[in-house]
Order: sequence, then C-alpha cells, then structure tokens
Amino acid sequence: MQTLLIITNLPDRDSAEKLARTLVHRHHAACVNLLPPVSSVYRWQGEIETAEEIPLWIKAPEDRYFEVEATIREFHPYQTPEIISLPVGRGLPDYLNWVLAETRHP
Repeated sequence: MQTLLIITNLPDRDSAEKLARTLVHRHHAACVNLLPPVSSVYRWQGEIETAEEIPLWIKAPEDRYFEVEATIREFHPYQTPEIISLPVGRGLPDYLNWVLAETRHP
C-alpha cells in the first residue's frame, strides 16, 4: 500500500491543530506535522493576495486519501483549500508500516 504525503495550509495555529488532531483521532492519518508559519502569495478571484498560513504535512495510506480530503474540507475555513497529495516513493519500512498500522480502525 502506497503512503501519501498530503499537504494543506490553514490560516491560523488553532484551526491547524484542530484539523491535525481530528485526522489522527479518526485514524485518517498516522501523523500530521504543523510547520512554522509561511507567507503565501496567490491570485484569488482576480486579485493578488498575501496571507500567513500554517502548512500541514499529513502522512496517510492512499486508501485513506478521500477521508483525509473530506475531513480537510469539513474543517477548513477556505472555500477552495489547497489539498495536494504526493506519493512517498521510498521510506524506512518500519515507519511506513507504522503509518499503515495507525490508520487501521481499532
């Protein structure tokens, strides 16, 4: 089973922590890293915007992707949140097995 690194950004630390805890609590993700704030520059509805955001790196198996996406959409305040999924090509086998084990419902 392929492990994914799913990336999203939240507008503040509180919403980022709430989403991270929910993803792990629901067994949709094994681990979520909350990174330091970043400045994002993007075009939205014809205007160039700047925002400070909290990046999240979500580690989950590919069979949990749609649950992760649904949970991000449920908790994310943006109309169109960034949700990017990257396959993990290689990794420590013990870690990748842990990701699988932690995302199986008890």
